[in-house]
Amino acid sequence: MNKDRRAKITKVVDQLDALRWDIECIQDEEQEYFDNMPYSIQQGEKGNAAEEAILALENAVDNIDSIMDEVNKAAE
Repeated sequence: MNKDRRAKITKVVDQLDALRWDIECIQDEEQEYFDNMPYSIQQGEKGNAAEEAILALENAVDNIDSIMDEVNKAAE
């Protein structure tokens, strides 16, 4: 792989890392929202929705990590 394509990959990885950071921040906010709910609300519809959102965001972060790994391998 030539220098120009490696530079493009580096830029993409940086963008993915920024996206990952943004998603983690949103996940942390949603977790804090859930943690501050009264127990009775945590067990209800709002709590379930928050837990599902937290899990989906966690999965998104994991997927971004996998993509970053694959892209970095391509640059080697």
